[in-house]
Amino acid sequence: MCGIAGTYRWPDGKVVADRLTDTLAHRGPDGAGRYSHPAGDGEVHLGHRRLAIIDLSETGAQPMVSDGLVLTYNGELYNAPELRAELSASGVRFRGTSDTEVLLEAWRRWGTDCLPRLRGMFAFGIFDERTGELVLARDQLGIKPLFLLRRGQGLVFASELKALAAATGGSLEVDPAALVASLLYYWVPDSRCAYREAEKLPPGSWIQFRPDGRVDRGRYWNLKDVAAEGRDRARAGELPDLAAIVEESTRRHLLSDVPVATFLSGGLDSSWLTALAARHQPGISAYTIGFRAEDARFEAMPDDLRYARQVAERFGVDLHEIEIAPNVLDLLPQMTYHLDEPIGDPAAINTFLICSAAREAGVKVMLSGMGADELFAGYRKHLANLIALRYQRIPRPLRRGLSATVDRLPVASARRGYRSVRFAKRFLSFADLPEETAFRRSYTMYDQDELLALVDPDLAGTVDDVLTEHADVYEDNDLDDFVNRMCLGDARMFLPGLNLTYTDRSSMAASTEVRVPYVDVEVVRAAFAVPGDRKIVGRQGKAALKKAATSILPQEIVYRPKGLFSAPLRAWMSRDLAPLVREVVNDGVLVNSGLLRRDALARMVAEDAAGQRDFSKHLWHVLTLEYWYRDATSGSGQSQAA
Repeated sequence: MCGIAGTYRWPDGKVVADRLTDTLAHRGPDGAGRYSHPAGDGEVHLGHRRLAIIDLSETGAQPMVSDGLVLTYNGELYNAPELRAELSASGVRFRGTSDTEVLLEAWRRWGTDCLPRLRGMFAFGIFDERTGELVLARDQLGIKPLFLLRRGQGLVFASELKALAAATGGSLEVDPAALVASLLYYWVPDSRCAYREAEKLPPGSWIQFRPDGRVDRGRYWNLKDVAAEGRDRARAGELPDLAAIVEESTRRHLLSDVPVATFLSGGLDSSWLTALAARHQPGISAYTIGFRAEDARFEAMPDDLRYARQVAERFGVDLHEIEIAPNVLDLLPQMTYHLDEPIGDPAAINTFLICSAAREAGVKVMLSGMGADELFAGYRKHLANLIALRYQRIPRPLRRGLSATVDRLPVASARRGYRSVRFAKRFLSFADLPEETAFRRSYTMYDQDELLALVDPDLAGTVDDVLTEHADVYEDNDLDDFVNRMCLGDARMFLPGLNLTYTDRSSMAASTEVRVPYVDVEVVRAAFAVPGDRKIVGRQGKAALKKAATSILPQEIVYRPKGLFSAPLRAWMSRDLAPLVREVVNDGVLVNSGLLRRDALARMVAEDAAGQRDFSKHLWHVLTLEYWYRDATSGSGQSQAA
């Protein structure tokens, strides 16, 4: 895992590439490399920051130059041993043991045809000295990031958006559509970028730049097609052996020349990975979090710690417990900087603090259970949307009466929160809506009217565009299975837009690599070969995965209530951050610029304080957006506003 950057036919390309690379130092503190070469009437400059995981020697250093090909690469290939053996059998001689060299030689032999053969997480740039062509590529599911910016025939690219912002001298403009999307989702979809000129290379794709100015794009892997293939396998009765597939993926993800540890929340996904990892690496370390007792009580959070301890004891795991009682006033701007775009999920703080603790203990690589909920229907929203179909059969007068009753109930008292009331209010906010609208509303922050009331009236058209994009992505499938339609929507939007993004930025901010065995191409293929009625059985979400996990985990862990990898937001917002909320609502940059309306924010604060509605998540995201926007529009910061 590393940081990559470069310029192609860009004015002052070497200076810019050096600045890009320096900005990414946290992603690779173990080494730095530079490369320059003519490219048509200009030059190419590649940079690399190394986090040494496999082949710690200089034979793994980058940019790697070999017989006219030059590679700067971020990621890991878990099938590198098989590819190495195949290439060796054809006469390739390797100098070292790195997967970087395997990727370079695979490209030499197969070109873009090598991409669908790669099993791992990656983003890379590869330059051909003979033709002057540069190709950028990104992994199938968008685990690793790659940002690019084009002006004329010039290009800059980097692993993080902040590098592009810093390297272009404050000339980037904020894209209001990305801010509206961020308000809706509390993250920026992978299809959009917070700055107008910049873009994210889509997952499963490549882009080629030629010295004559031509640009070609290609897609080598499409999740929609994978889901359709899975549907056909399910119809043919070809149900996958999930236990074997997840174990094989976990084993591959342990490939490393440095110590590997796991996240262990005590929930199904991390517990299963930890148990499987311990089977292959006895005595492996795991890291878990807890919160101050008063914060957890106020948030009505479940006690996950006891489950994590139970798993660790059963499988001989060395468990490290970290109590999270952070100074959120200091961490908020720090995390906003590292996350690159306005992302309002406080789980990013948990990831950062766990990875920081692991790094201090000498651990560079962590395994995470990320992705299982999206692919196997493990979120409450999946079950809730199924229940909503049945709820709509209840006579409308009864539904209206129930809704009015729940609306009057408080979500919290002065001393504690009521999770069941929060869930009921959330459910009733979308239970009467059509499928796509209900699914969107079940996990986004606002409905259309609320969003329009919150933002500048001039952005009404942008709100329509953002909502239409969700509908277009959700409805772009060939599936006749409601549950798998939701899973596909999550795998295309929620997973790369939020969870993989904050995991990458938060972990790399602590110079730590996080691997996600559930977000493996073979696990994904298997996931969409499982029919929806086997993913949700009765009121049991993720049922197929739970059944598979019973091969190693005790029933108490497999079928325990779902935990939360979150933070005690209500406690933070009502205590630590209350003065900051008042400041941002009354005199914040977003309000003073007219982007957000003061009266709408003040109404949220009042209703939240009264305990009638839970707006803690909304207000937390407004704070993250405020800090991000301040930096983006400060003039002395990274960029300029539109």
